[in-house]
Amino acid sequence: MKIIAGLGNPGRKYDGTKHNTGFMAVDHYLRKNALELEREKFEGKYTKQKINGEDIILLEPQTYMNDSGRSVAQFARFFKVEPQDILIIHDDMDMPLGKIRIRANGKSGGHNGIKSIISDLGSSNFNRLKIGIRHPDNVTEASVISWVLSPFNAEQKDLMDAAFETSSEVIADFIAGKSSQFLMNKYN
Repeated sequence: MKIIAGLGNPGRKYDGTKHNTGFMAVDHYLRKNALELEREKFEGKYTKQKINGEDIILLEPQTYMNDSGRSVAQFARFFKVEPQDILIIHDDMDMPLGKIRIRANGKSGGHNGIKSIISDLGSSNFNRLKIGIRHPDNVTEASVISWVLSPFNAEQKDLMDAAFETSSEVIADFIAGKSSQFLMNKYN
């Protein structure tokens, strides 16, 4: 069994914002495959599907970004999913807009959602699909908060749509059992 979780903030006011990049990537995959998050459990919206003979949970935690680990860890414990069988999709301000990077494990890189998952899961050995949203032009704490909670403009949306298309390919390869090394070599 595998868990694929996109990170973001619940609620309409956060729809389409940069911090919801993980939700948008999962939503893109769901639309492409005529699936939907039809269930709720452990503070998350999810679907459990059998894809290519593998049980897959596609998840969007509803805990707000900074507490994403609560939901992810509850799913992992209940379904007995090992950290290396988890793929977390999230925004990354340290990368150019729309750039994709895969990591097999590591530290949080300052991302509060990843910090929460490491803490609640008790491991940093889970896979990450990072999608760049770049830093705002004038970096202050207020500008960073405003930036991540603002929607993409039309030009940015085009770049992100391409990133979401690639992220769907990453998800498909992860489900197919491709190794972290394979994913990093192919997409980084």
